[in-house]
Amino acid sequence: MSGTSGAPVSALRAAFGARCPRCGQGALFIGLLKVVDKCAVCGLNLGAHDVGDGPIPFIVLVVGAIAVGLALWVEFTFSPPMWVHMLLWPPLIIGLSLYLLRFLKALLMALQFKHRAEDYDAPG
Repeated sequence: MSGTSGAPVSALRAAFGARCPRCGQGALFIGLLKVVDKCAVCGLNLGAHDVGDGPIPFIVLVVGAIAVGLALWVEFTFSPPMWVHMLLWPPLIIGLSLYLLRFLKALLMALQFKHRAEDYDAPG
């Protein structure tokens, strides 16, 4: 089912696994968010291609809406002291933002590969 055998890899599958958009096996990131230079399995050139800040506006809107909605619900349902809000929301916001940033970067790279928006096979 890998892309090296000829079967296409879905963009969602590659994004959820943070895997190469061509073969679906090689890791897409080094560490948390740094894109690898090339796929260790199929050799796809990914070094010159990074979506950068593309997903950040969407993440800000989505995470902001979720956090504000939950904070309002907690406030009006339970009326906790302010320190409870200060303990609850920063970890949720940071964790969800990092997860979504990693996922959306991988998804954008997979979609750009699928639609050939970047010359991945160029030497570099």
